[in-house]
Amino acid sequence: MDELLTTEEVAEIARTSPSTVHFWHTRGTGPRSAKIGRRRLYRRADVEAWLEAARAAG
Repeated sequence: MDELLTTEEVAEIARTSPSTVHFWHTRGTGPRSAKIGRRRLYRRADVEAWLEAARAAG
């Protein structure tokens, strides 16, 4: 199974704040995620693909 990341870990990878990652989620522009219990978790592969797509777009 792929590694699961917290919002804080995604923010660290993207070099931004957790609130920005949350904002991306609410707008539907961030990486895919799943709500598990009280936490929103992100698959590392989804985060890396999302970052690569953003880099390629410009």
